[in-house]
Amino acid sequence: MTDEQNKAEAGADEILAADALNEALKAETDPKEAEIAALKDEVAASKDRLLRLAAEMENLRKRTEREKAEATLYAATNFARDLLTVADNLGRALEALPADERESAGEIEKNLIFGVEVTAKELLQVFNRHGIKKIETVGHKFDPNYHQAIYEVPTSEKPPGIVMQEMQAGYAVGERCLRPAMVGVSKAE
Repeated sequence: MTDEQNKAEAGADEILAADALNEALKAETDPKEAEIAALKDEVAASKDRLLRLAAEMENLRKRTEREKAEATLYAATNFARDLLTVADNLGRALEALPADERESAGEIEKNLIFGVEVTAKELLQVFNRHGIKKIETVGHKFDPNYHQAIYEVPTSEKPPGIVMQEMQAGYAVGERCLRPAMVGVSKAE
């Protein structure tokens, strides 16, 4: 509930208590008035329980929607983590063949290279469709939540704590790290 709702409810409780006190004073003189006062108190208590129950149900609905959205986003995390090695291997396969040898390759080899490139691009597009993003590393400040430092690079070009090289790409799904990037971080010479 909001502060305004809490204040309004507290004000309503005070009014109901004052009314109940007035009714109780009147009820001492007349038994029918006492019964009416008791029924009014019961109605007020029932109304209060109903309002609280309605607020609790609304909070439950919101929490359930939020949990459902998170479950949908993070449901395939383990499967996606396993596919990251496939993306890595496709990338390594493409990097293994120098550009000058690609141009001198025969028709069959060029088709094979093209197929691997298309497969790697399609896999990255599937990752993007499902909220899996590659973590930007080189030139960014080291973040232990998304980066895993493998080694340090002594340099005077960059301040300490800046990612200089990426050994293995990292990925995140939503705001969660799926796999940290393995990086080399700058340090003072």
